[in-house]
Amino acid sequence: MILSDREIKKIIEEKGVVAVDGSKPKINMETQLGPSSFDLRLGYDFGVLNTRKVEVVDTKNMSNYKKFIEQETHTPEEGVIVHPGEFILGSTLEKVDIPVNMVGRVEGRSSYGRLGIIVHATAGFLDPGFRGQITLEIQNLGNAPVKLYPEERICQIVLEKMGCESEVPYGEKKDSKYMDQEGATFSKLEDEKR
Repeated sequence: MILSDREIKKIIEEKGVVAVDGSKPKINMETQLGPSSFDLRLGYDFGVLNTRKVEVVDTKNMSNYKKFIEQETHTPEEGVIVHPGEFILGSTLEKVDIPVNMVGRVEGRSSYGRLGIIVHATAGFLDPGFRGQITLEIQNLGNAPVKLYPEERICQIVLEKMGCESEVPYGEKKDSKYMDQEGATFSKLEDEKR
């Protein structure tokens, strides 16, 4: 069952399911709360893979991948430009704390989708128990460069109730490699059990 605006507002206010650090702009229920979702804002940290230097991303040897990653920080005034076909990592300004009886889904906002911007390649699912900022996999599928601005509403989270609590929530699993992540977090494929 998808949570309604009333339920979302209640669990944010009572349980801190979506929150921001004190130094960042506060949550604005009026603009961020939708009928069945909650808008999340773009954070300040970005990650770019310098594709001009990397020969190949080898999923069994991620050491080369890490050598060619560049971290960037952008202000709400300067923004960040995403060129056609370009893929960058971003993050949400907000942190989430998904209850053990719910899952979250990150979806793009249609106003950005109509410009060709997608916010997740495949990682739009948040397990029960996940806590941290959400890394966004941003790509420009359009034909023109698009300038994005930190602190703007870039995506939305939908919360769904499960039939019962998870037996082993994210964070209690041994390979919960993205728990409490902050900023644009790069792939940790090398930490995965194989």
